[in-house]
Amino acid sequence: MELHDVWFVLIAVLWTGYFFLEGFDFGVGVLTKLLARNRPEKRVLINTIGPVWDGNEVWLLSAGGATFAAFPEWYATLFSGFYLPLLLILLCLIVRGVAFEYRAKRPEENWQRNWEHAIFWCSLIPAFLWGVAFGNIVRGVKIDQDFEYVGSLWELLNPYALLGGLVTLTLFTFHGAVFTALKTVGEIRERARKLALRVGLLATVLAVLFLLWTQVDSGDGKSLIAMVVAAAALVAALLANQAGREGWSFALSGITIVAAVAMLFLSLFPNVMPSSLNAEWSLTVSNASSTPYTLKIMTWCAGIATPIVLLYQSWTYWVFRKRIGTQHIAAGASAGSAH
Repeated sequence: MELHDVWFVLIAVLWTGYFFLEGFDFGVGVLTKLLARNRPEKRVLINTIGPVWDGNEVWLLSAGGATFAAFPEWYATLFSGFYLPLLLILLCLIVRGVAFEYRAKRPEENWQRNWEHAIFWCSLIPAFLWGVAFGNIVRGVKIDQDFEYVGSLWELLNPYALLGGLVTLTLFTFHGAVFTALKTVGEIRERARKLALRVGLLATVLAVLFLLWTQVDSGDGKSLIAMVVAAAALVAALLANQAGREGWSFALSGITIVAAVAMLFLSLFPNVMPSSLNAEWSLTVSNASSTPYTLKIMTWCAGIATPIVLLYQSWTYWVFRKRIGTQHIAAGASAGSAH
């Protein structure tokens, strides 16, 4: 296997890790409006992801950095063609991080409510736009012979990509509801399980339509296997949720995300960004990659740094593994820190 193939796989792994981890905290952010009934419950939801949300975003930074270094042509075309959607995602991530930190700095009702609105919308919008972005990457966009995007913003809002956005939004919300049930106790845990069933059924319908569409358009035998695994894991996650097995349900919803992202990357390879104008103008792992020497240095660096990051993040989740509930919120402290 060539080094540019290895780095395509590594970038796929980074995006998979990002969607698995950031997916449930996007979902929890959406649930602050859909599930929480009062301020203590909102604090419980925020506290479930308070110690880990910023660490989850490391995967996005790593995926973006790896793309820039390993496939500069892909990075340039992607970030120039998708400039406005990616800028909106970046702004939402910035505001969302500020909202987590500043929500509890003042006791006024309006202050806290406005930051809670920011958490909700800045979780919902990226969860939707990531699906739109990857839908367009898989479907193909207008790339000319100079590897430049020549389409318009509105062309990115096509039915396939919009369906992809609905899939990521509902799937992340389901993932977040299952995580909430896994991390909480009492009434909020039971409501999270019931909401997970409703959202999960909707996600199943949308995901099956999207994955079938992808398979028909650009799939092969390997992507078909990934599609079957994703669909089976999602159904199993719903059944585990109904049985009250939150740990299994969360693991299976994570497998759904992993298999779905794997299917998208399998459908792409050896392209990294297909051209809808001419197949010969598509960006591939070979014509978009850096030099072999650059990839070799990157491989050594990744081999050293990646295990350290994984060990540290695993330790963080282990330390903050216990369930919480409104009874753990001290009286008068519902405006407390999200950490």
